Amino acid sequence: MYIPKRYGQSRVDSCPFCRKTATTKNKQQVPVCYAHKTSILKDLTCFCGDYLELKDGKFGIYFNCTNCGNINIKKALEMNPELGEEPKTEEKTESKPKES
Repeated sequence: MYIPKRYGQSRVDSCPFCRKTATTKNKQQVPVCYAHKTSILKDLTCFCGDYLELKDGKFGIYFNCTNCGNINIKKALEMNPELGEEPKTEEKTESKPKES
């Protein structure tokens, strides 16, 4: 029995920090939820020990390892389970004049 795809359900991005539906992108162009808009995806490592380079392609973000090749985001997040614990946020350094 053929079940046709419904509009908008063929690709659903999830936030890498909390696994909710991603509605916006952060400065790294990673799809995230609104609560993690200022969060930065830290450097992820591959099984071989190399760092994964973040890439953005036609079908979404993916990672590239120099030894293993291209890795999708789902596998990269499975390799780094410590990501969901505490997201790193970008710090703003604004100097306000002190009122004396």
